[in-house]
Amino acid sequence: MATQVAVVGAGLIGRAWAIVFARAGVRVRLYDVNTLQLNQVISRIDESLQDLHQVGLVDDPAAILARIEVTENLVTALAGASYVQECGPENVAAKQAIYTQLEAACASGTILASSTSGIVASLFTGHLRHPERCLVAHPVNPPYLIPLIEVVPSSETSPLVVERTLALMRQVSQEPILVKKEIQGFILNRLQGALLNEALRLFRDGYVSAEDLDKTVKHGLGLRWALMGPFETIDLNAPEGVVDYAGRYGPLYRDVDTQRSGDNPWAIETLQQLDSERRMVLPSSQLAERQAWRDRRLMALIAHKQKSDG
Repeated sequence: MATQVAVVGAGLIGRAWAIVFARAGVRVRLYDVNTLQLNQVISRIDESLQDLHQVGLVDDPAAILARIEVTENLVTALAGASYVQECGPENVAAKQAIYTQLEAACASGTILASSTSGIVASLFTGHLRHPERCLVAHPVNPPYLIPLIEVVPSSETSPLVVERTLALMRQVSQEPILVKKEIQGFILNRLQGALLNEALRLFRDGYVSAEDLDKTVKHGLGLRWALMGPFETIDLNAPEGVVDYAGRYGPLYRDVDTQRSGDNPWAIETLQQLDSERRMVLPSSQLAERQAWRDRRLMALIAHKQKSDG
């Protein structure tokens, strides 16, 4: 099992990954080209750890923090690491450059995993000498609260690398899923995108306000989805399970699907109208405060689920 990893990129996702690994007893070297970001990273991680400690999700913030080492030297960061979590920009060319550097600097057996939200690994690792040790391990922000990890190999990725990555994610208390073949956006963002596209169309076409759309998910779908996924939901929503549900409601869903237009729901006019309604509910000056509230409520929910699942 892994005892030391490297995290490349000390932004929001990189900091969160450092917490995930260090919380599980793994030593972390955290690297970034941005010196200013590195200078602030430990204090920001400590703030998150203190919040986690207050709701009982970690016992000893100081011990976790002591497992995280910050370095401005990529070679130093990678030395002795069996696994690298790359958290660079969402840009193919930038990732190609990063992976060229990573391959040149790390040991031959080191796994190179990307946090990318939707770029398949073959687009930025195909030029390498050893693409078989590369894959995507996409987290949900922040991964120290939301444990799902999408493990997405390319056609070149070694099955052993996939298994080692899945095992590491379980070791650090994440919930990995295997995306069996490459697809843009992977699974979570394609599901999220489908909901967002339909939500924007319903809002744009005047069927519902932004606030009432959010209420529909918050007080309706979201309550079930905190406990189960869509397939289990429909399996439990008909006396005889999935096939019975499909017989009752499948025609409705098929008809609705044919009504969806192919136009762009992300038009600037729609987004400006949405922003206007959102700013009436939450001024821009209060976004950071609401984000912190969201994370605290997520912490409380995770703590509750851990006790209930136990």
